[in-house]
Amino acid sequence: MKEYFEIAKKLYAAYGVDAEQAIERLAEIPVSIHCWQGDDVIGFDGSDSLSGGIQTTGNYPGRARTPEELMADIRFAFGLIPGKKRLNLHASYAILGADRGKVDRDGYTYRHFEPWVKFAKEIGLDGIDFNPTFFGHPKMKDGLSLSSPDEPTRRFWVEHGKRCMEIAAELGKAFNKPCLVNIWIPDGYKDVPADRLGPRLRLKKSLDEILEHYDREWVIPAVESKVFGIGLESYTVGSNEFYQNYAAKKNICCLLDNGHYHPLEYVSDKIPALLAFYDKVALHVTRGVRWDSDHVVLLEDELKEIAKEIVRNDATEKVLIGLDYFDASINRIAAWVTGARNMQKALLYALLLPNARMKELQDNADFTALMNLGEEVKTLPLGGVWDEYLARTHTAGSDWYNEVRKYEENVLSKRN
Repeated sequence: MKEYFEIAKKLYAAYGVDAEQAIERLAEIPVSIHCWQGDDVIGFDGSDSLSGGIQTTGNYPGRARTPEELMADIRFAFGLIPGKKRLNLHASYAILGADRGKVDRDGYTYRHFEPWVKFAKEIGLDGIDFNPTFFGHPKMKDGLSLSSPDEPTRRFWVEHGKRCMEIAAELGKAFNKPCLVNIWIPDGYKDVPADRLGPRLRLKKSLDEILEHYDREWVIPAVESKVFGIGLESYTVGSNEFYQNYAAKKNICCLLDNGHYHPLEYVSDKIPALLAFYDKVALHVTRGVRWDSDHVVLLEDELKEIAKEIVRNDATEKVLIGLDYFDASINRIAAWVTGARNMQKALLYALLLPNARMKELQDNADFTALMNLGEEVKTLPLGGVWDEYLARTHTAGSDWYNEVRKYEENVLSKRN
């Protein structure tokens, strides 16, 4: 393998690319990996099924059912993923019980997430990101939360949002790094609404109240749009136009989920558009098949384009990369590892491009040479550099799936 890397290094050097530097840079780019792949987005606060315009399909054996099982699965899966990692946590993964009190979501405190902090530090994570959970709860009245016309319902969810901002501040302090708090709500209507403005004005009011007081040193708020959801096909309150305008006005972060737009819209193109105006842009990287289906991330063209825009715009510290997919039809550990490794492969691919030379050719309108160079570098030996990166980070190579099969046999198969 070392010989393969030395050959790859020379081939990349011929194009003015330093493979050693690419490996060093990749090791410093954090990827926030979602906890909810391990249990089909069920959580631990009482929900027994997924709701709110989203769903997971399949019934592969071995779903994590307790905090202990989910932590064990995360520990194992993250051990097969190289690089700097963060944990992306939903509020519904609060660890409740007699010693912490059984409270509802409007009463959550940092205490309900301290075990996650302890766990994340034990496995050497770079931090924890956080999400209020505005779904999978009986107090979603008529499918609405922050935009509900029922004031007690709206107030309940506003309080949940406020508590999450407080929890996030403590999570940031615990790792001495800011915590990204992403607000996504499923609110909308199945059929054409009679009032499109009213729900959005209520959502705006709710967001204003949630963001009235928060610790700006430790919390990075973000809002996430979506085109539609299951049962919400005709109207989504939190649309792209609404949230981008709200984020700009409030000087907060826009989160782009590449499954939340029309299939012919590309998040890779939206990243540089937002970088022209925002200090930070947040991502949920997924793979939509015909719609927001949250398939496991593969090393496809759009993933590479997303990584290119992050790297060639020197935005590795400006773009906050998170993953968001959940597939219950396949081994959940393998899904985690496949998607996360592919995100890192895409970043490495982008780091190994002669980006400065390609920009120069574009600026000089030498489009033929640009096309030629872009095509030639596609077949350079990325695998040789990737294998070296795995070796240096002491991570399993291409045989990692054998370890997953053993874990399935010894651990997952024994969960009834």
